[in-house]
Amino acid sequence: MDRFSFLNAAHTEFFAQLYDQYLENPDSVEPSWRSFFQGFDFGMASYNGESKVEQMADFAVNNSDCNIVSDKLQKEFNVLKLIDGYRSRGHLFTKTNPVRDRRTSSPTLDIVNFGLSATDLNTVFDAAKVIGIQPCTLQEIIMHLDAIYCQHIGVEYMYIRKPEVVEWIQKKLGINDNQPNFSADEKKSILNKLNEAVSFENFLHTKYVGQKRFSLEGGESVIPALDALIEKAAEKGVEQFVMGMAHRGRLNVLANIFGKSTQDIFGEFDGKDYDQEYFDGDVKYHLGLTADKVTSTGKKININLAPNPSHLETVGAVIEGITRAKQDKYFPNDFSKVLPIAVHGDAAIAGQGILYEIVQMAQLDGYKTGGTIHIVINNQVGFTTNYLDARSSTYCTDVAKVTLSPVLHVNADDAEAVVHAMAFALDFRMQFGRDVFIDLLGYRKYGHNEGDEPRFTQPVLYKIIAKHQNPRDIYAEKLLSEGVIDATYVNGLEKEYKSDLEVNLEASRKKDLTIITPFMKNEWKGFEQVTDTQMLEKVDTAYSKEGLTEVANAICNLPSDKKFISKIQKLINDRKTMFFETNKLDWAMAEHLAYGSLLKEGYDIRISGQDVERGTFSHRHAVVKVEDSEEEVVLINNLEGKKGKFNIFNSLLSEYGVLGFDYGYALANPNTLTIWEAQFGDFSNGAQIMIDQYISCGEDKWNNQNGIVLLLPHGYEGQGAEHSSARMERYLQLCARHNMYVADCTTPANFFHLLRRQMKTTFRKPLIVFTPKSLLRDPRVLSPIEDFASGSFQETFDDETVNKTDVKTLVFCTGKFYYDITAERENNGRNDVAVVRIEQLFPLPVEQLSAIIAKYPNADDYVWAQEEPKNMGAYSYMLMNFDLVKWRLASLKAYAAPAAGSYTRAKRRQADAIRMVFDKNLFR
Repeated sequence: MDRFSFLNAAHTEFFAQLYDQYLENPDSVEPSWRSFFQGFDFGMASYNGESKVEQMADFAVNNSDCNIVSDKLQKEFNVLKLIDGYRSRGHLFTKTNPVRDRRTSSPTLDIVNFGLSATDLNTVFDAAKVIGIQPCTLQEIIMHLDAIYCQHIGVEYMYIRKPEVVEWIQKKLGINDNQPNFSADEKKSILNKLNEAVSFENFLHTKYVGQKRFSLEGGESVIPALDALIEKAAEKGVEQFVMGMAHRGRLNVLANIFGKSTQDIFGEFDGKDYDQEYFDGDVKYHLGLTADKVTSTGKKININLAPNPSHLETVGAVIEGITRAKQDKYFPNDFSKVLPIAVHGDAAIAGQGILYEIVQMAQLDGYKTGGTIHIVINNQVGFTTNYLDARSSTYCTDVAKVTLSPVLHVNADDAEAVVHAMAFALDFRMQFGRDVFIDLLGYRKYGHNEGDEPRFTQPVLYKIIAKHQNPRDIYAEKLLSEGVIDATYVNGLEKEYKSDLEVNLEASRKKDLTIITPFMKNEWKGFEQVTDTQMLEKVDTAYSKEGLTEVANAICNLPSDKKFISKIQKLINDRKTMFFETNKLDWAMAEHLAYGSLLKEGYDIRISGQDVERGTFSHRHAVVKVEDSEEEVVLINNLEGKKGKFNIFNSLLSEYGVLGFDYGYALANPNTLTIWEAQFGDFSNGAQIMIDQYISCGEDKWNNQNGIVLLLPHGYEGQGAEHSSARMERYLQLCARHNMYVADCTTPANFFHLLRRQMKTTFRKPLIVFTPKSLLRDPRVLSPIEDFASGSFQETFDDETVNKTDVKTLVFCTGKFYYDITAERENNGRNDVAVVRIEQLFPLPVEQLSAIIAKYPNADDYVWAQEEPKNMGAYSYMLMNFDLVKWRLASLKAYAAPAAGSYTRAKRRQADAIRMVFDKNLFR
């Protein structure tokens, strides 16, 4: 930042107005300024290339020892520097910590650090105009700055590079000196919500002694702030509100913001069984809720709190995806109607890397949501770890500076300040469509949970907390002193609220079961929940040849008025040839035909991941670039009569955050085929938390269906440990009951039907597909149009190339290994070996496999063959789930790494595994 940034960022209008006044009437400005401008005009020629403000600043500095710049004028510049000091560093000297002294920061805002002294305090300075007031004494300027920047709200924003944003913030902060100014009724409303927050926690603490609830005590002021946010957001036209938060304070938010029945909450505390058999549920402080709320002015707003696991900050990515799906579905091209709110813990926002991934999405075309309000419930302790041991940054919110987002640090004991800060955050988001952060500095009354002893690790802090008043009582005393309420007002509020809780507790204990309200019920209307048996039922996924021809015409013809590189021209021409001449369609063509057919039927498509527009292996080319301009052309959008929308986005280099986003997107829009593709299947490791804690068990824990599709390139081509295996074994270990599909297709047509099945069912399940790499261009991996125009997805393929009575060895395998085995069989002339492909591993088509086995009356040697090492791949899964025959294994030995780094060694090992298929005397 240059040496005059304090001038450019904030004082342009002041200088311009004063200079214009001087030009019009020199005698109308103060003499020292008049002398300055006269000297400036004289020397202006030597400052070509700078802005007028930079020229003035440069001139002042270079002539500070000359008579042209008087002592008074030099002091004016010093006052400007003081103003800049408050704006850029005032947040370091606020009264925002209710239970601890702030860390010492230097230099301070003492006037001596800005070339001023006590003798200047009564001097009137024109620089006051910069902060929106008339010329006044330095003492009055300091009081004004202290009120704005150094009380219960500290603001960081001077790193923002857009002058119009900085100016907007400064004008906003200047209103009421950044101090709340609520009416008596508004103050009573704040007190009422504070009472609900405090009384709710007190009630649970006495009725469920020692039970975990992760109380909000110490941060209760977030309840009136969220209530005010919903009210004000609805007035500004927001129609839906999507919120994600960790466990602390969640029950309080569910009860007092979302209106969840406290009878249901008490039922969860009592540990009752659920009213539905097909899911196992989750602990009470992980559950979500969707509700419709009517504001005090009659506005309707749909509010959603997403369910989430304990794993910190994962839900932040999910709610961004939910928000974007709702925006795309209900309010295309208008981000203002759906507002995402992410509630963080201080240790989590500083320590969890997914926050960086989420923040980096904020302005990307495929992932932006028009700005998120981030609220940090800052307890100053993470489990048992002090904040000084939890981060290297000054603030837990310093990740906000990645996207130049403003941060407001607020004292959680000052409920009015918290509500005031929330209103600022909402206005900022609605004005600029960008993220804003509120750091709510409070404390945690008990340990990490109500059974912990916090004095083990923070004895001094918890002596202070034990004597500290709660925010409700602090605020009640303030309102009592202001004459807004009388001495009996709070007792009346508390008695009435707790009386309702007592009634609901008694009613709850008369019920035998806990009722779980579905999340986003409206979005899932018409979809049913099914068993694994129903998942195996056939679904008609055929699409007419005429319809396929329409899709092919769209994707096989480049615009004639644009120039493309020769390789793209050849690739598109090759597609045209395979469809219209040779009738042999490859994997990429099958994929595009699946998308086009679904678009024609009214389904939307969303694909994201690293390099998905072209495809990691240069097979997809859903987006092609004009050679000279790099204009993007999406050929499938030329499809006539398509009813759905096609969106494909190259993602940032993220797996964890992006998969979380796309899971959220699929959660909110079941009629969009939502696909996340890993660059290599192995890279899904980076998103394992989303897979383990959301995708594999979201329906079982939270009653949420989800149709997310994961495309994971998988296949052993000698490319080393990280570019071979998509870790099939991990997904299969997660499979149980009815939770998801796992497939490993071997033909383009079957992949086509698999993608179409994902949308054509009356239910939604996550789909894991192990997609090929070398097979994308293998001449053996082709399908005729007829296979697309008829039939459905095939869970298994029997071997139709052999005489079944001649077969002695029956081999079962998946994916690419089928082609390796059959090539070896052909080389050896082994007609006594049949190879059965299992295209869907879960749910495993046991009845189909049993029927296939029965067709081979003379087979006495059964083989499970895989290209993965023995301790990986599907072997252990098949041992547990496939007991129709006693079979032997043909595979690599067990290894620690998925594959060898040496191409030669990898090929030798795979050749050994293939030989084992044909020689039962070889074993490992």
